[in-house]
Amino acid sequence: MADKIRVGIVGLGFGEEFIPLYQKHPDAECYVICQRNKESLNQVGDRFGVERRVTRFEDLLEMDELDAIHVVTGIADHAWMSLKSLEAGKHTACTVPMAITVEDCLKIVEARRKSGKVYMMMETAVYTREFLYVKELQQKSKLGKLQFLRGSHQQNMSLPGWPSYWYGFPPMHYATHAVSPLLALAGRDVESVVCFGSGTIREEYAKMYNSPFAIETALLKLKDSDLACEVTRSLFDTIRQYRESFDVYGTEMSFEWEQTIGDKPVVYTGLEDAERVEIPDYAHYLPEDIRRYTTHGVYDDEHGHTSFIQGAGHGGSHPHMAHEFIRAVRENRKSYVDADRAGNWTLTGICAHESAMKGGLRVEVPGTSID
Repeated sequence: MADKIRVGIVGLGFGEEFIPLYQKHPDAECYVICQRNKESLNQVGDRFGVERRVTRFEDLLEMDELDAIHVVTGIADHAWMSLKSLEAGKHTACTVPMAITVEDCLKIVEARRKSGKVYMMMETAVYTREFLYVKELQQKSKLGKLQFLRGSHQQNMSLPGWPSYWYGFPPMHYATHAVSPLLALAGRDVESVVCFGSGTIREEYAKMYNSPFAIETALLKLKDSDLACEVTRSLFDTIRQYRESFDVYGTEMSFEWEQTIGDKPVVYTGLEDAERVEIPDYAHYLPEDIRRYTTHGVYDDEHGHTSFIQGAGHGGSHPHMAHEFIRAVRENRKSYVDADRAGNWTLTGICAHESAMKGGLRVEVPGTSID
């Protein structure tokens, strides 16, 4: 491997935000970018000074010198691109969800095992400031014994303007933002799930995926644990300010997400004691050259280009994810959100939707452990 890990990024909407992270990371290089639309591809390439540009994903697979591929495309492309990348011997990162079928999740788990390469599902929710704050409380034994965990991801995408594939998308098929903080704190996989659908979305949306529910709410049974977790997910025809949250209840301390943006989370330290807390930034966990990307800002690069980086939009998580991926490759180890863990987190949502469609029937989550 070269001094720097050469990364190719496919998908330059959200994916554009990772270009400067790989450019600035001391162990990485944004080697090539890929997008079907050549005009847009060249605009992004010129803005960030990336010389190598391709319009075909297959071109990335054929680059022997390319070490890693970061997939940041539409949901339908996640599984097949991840599989092709691993099969081509590339370390692979992919935005959430890992896949939308049980079969594809298990195929990726197996492909990672066969390839011996790093796979990482780039789950923002376990790298936000809020999660890192609660994880720190847990590591310092301040929470006590965990008693209950709740996750919620509520979003109203009913207005026009989203890519067409979103409309009518089953809420639990994109549940990892609500599921992953709970399972990361519990340190356990989901064994089975019971889920109920509630309400209905408009008919023209419902027929797209044969998914009628406005909201899906699940109870998760964890393996080898007395904990229960609750997860709620909505995407259409339910009025609510955007909320991507988790609550944690322990014997010594509890944490609740803010109700509305700007309220600040609440920490409970006694029967009647509660206080709103200012969540610190955790940029000090990162190499110095990418610390600034944990917050919103406009940055100039060495080519004289400026760009607006919206890392704060996902709680400052983007540089933490890129750093973990690069360090896993450099250290020849599994990433924190490796295929087996990503599989369980993603399958939890897929199985929850299956349960809802079956009227709340308990569904077992397939095992994904491969090591």
